[in-house]
Amino acid sequence: MCIGIPGQIVALDETQPGTAWVDVCGVRRSVNIMLVAADKPASLALLGHWVLVHVGFAMSRLDEDEALETLQLLQEMGEVESDVRGFLGQEG
Repeated sequence: MCIGIPGQIVALDETQPGTAWVDVCGVRRSVNIMLVAADKPASLALLGHWVLVHVGFAMSRLDEDEALETLQLLQEMGEVESDVRGFLGQEG
C-alpha cells in the first residue's frame, strides 16, 4: 500500500540539514523536508506545522484540520487493514 501520513514537525535535525523530526501518531521519525522547505529560514518556519510524509519525505504541507481528519480516517482504516495498523505503529 502506498499512502502518505500526516505528521507534525517538532524539531529540526541540526546534524543533517534539510531533515526534521516529525511526530507521526506519537512516534518521532526523521524526515527529509527539502521538498517543502528550500533553506534554513523556510525550515524554521515549518516548526509546529503539518506535512504529508511518504517514504521518509515530506511531500506537501497540510493544514491542521486536514491532517487530523486524515489521521482519523487512517485510524478507522487500521481497524480493518493490517497494513495501515503497521504503518501507524499499531501492530497486532
